[in-house]
Amino acid sequence: MKTLVLLSVMLLCACQSNTGASLNQGLPLYDHAFSGYTDYPLETQEEIFALSDEAKKFAREAVKGIFDSDEQIRALARAIFARSEFNLLYRADANTVAADTFANRAANCLSLSIMTYALAKELGFAVRFQDVSVPEYWTRREGQRLLNGHVNLQIIPGSNNGKVVFSRYGFEVDFDRQQSRPQSNKRALSLGQITAMFYNNKGADALLNNHYDLAYSYFRKALHYDAQAAQILANLGYLYRRTDHHEYAEQAYKLAIQADESNLTAWQNLAFLYHLQKRDDEAAAINEKLANKRSSNPYYFLSLGDAAYANHNWQTALDQYRKALELDKSIHEVFFGLGRVYFELGNISRSRYFLQQAKMKSNSAQTQQVYASKLEFLRRYAAKHDAV
Repeated sequence: MKTLVLLSVMLLCACQSNTGASLNQGLPLYDHAFSGYTDYPLETQEEIFALSDEAKKFAREAVKGIFDSDEQIRALARAIFARSEFNLLYRADANTVAADTFANRAANCLSLSIMTYALAKELGFAVRFQDVSVPEYWTRREGQRLLNGHVNLQIIPGSNNGKVVFSRYGFEVDFDRQQSRPQSNKRALSLGQITAMFYNNKGADALLNNHYDLAYSYFRKALHYDAQAAQILANLGYLYRRTDHHEYAEQAYKLAIQADESNLTAWQNLAFLYHLQKRDDEAAAINEKLANKRSSNPYYFLSLGDAAYANHNWQTALDQYRKALELDKSIHEVFFGLGRVYFELGNISRSRYFLQQAKMKSNSAQTQQVYASKLEFLRRYAAKHDAV
């Protein structure tokens, strides 16, 4: 998970007609709307990527006795994955600086990638982050839907320990938890862009917890590092809409679309804003466009199925998962979704079948173990109820 983009699903109060000058060369920043935003000391870029002495020692120990740069990278990656697999819990809201990620027992993909970057740099390797294009996919937190993007990083052998290495192909390190998602285009990201993503995620956390001044402070800081990031502008627009600054929200959404016309979440939030403002024809035109673009994306229907399941709408969830399955029969999360819906509907045999399919489709040993545990639970549940 690289960065969070909030997708609104709530009806809000009527639009307020506020005016104010944009700051910082046309960015839609309205400090007077969040007067307390300066009260929060935010992490500096140096703090985000800094390591503790313990973490630095971990990096050195991982490559101890290994002198080939390629083998050092492999050893470091193995050590990080082993530590992540056994000592860390994945938590979507665990947006932490590198030192805290190393020390804590919870992390998300971006924080793990930042930590790995810092560890690799500590050993003298060249490292670059990559934005990875993945299908539109939402998760749910605090009753809200969030769009998840993805980054990974590439560790490149370079001048290390006085040895010049001419190979520049590098090794990719990827913490993607939705491993079935196809990954297509990749583009290099600067350290500033990753810093902006960190602040954006922290802002999203604050917004979900209704800490609006803090959220604004983080989004403002994020735009300082990446003023053209569509996901940050879209989140800022969502914050403005949540706080009834609809004129500002429209401006932020339009700037997000201007920065990335393919950002469907910004389009959808703009359509919802138009709906609130009774601009129904404009909203309908956008929604028709969105429906056409999403019609071939199985992850879109998977997201709708997950949302319906969270709301206990079993039949709607079943319908959405079936649509996803029609488009792609290789996604283990779809089979899992079908399995848990059939369990709620009382069809244990169908639930077992789809859980078995989910386990078979997954290529992750950890995920397969999760499905195995659920199948064992199902076996015991069925045995208990058959005996009654």
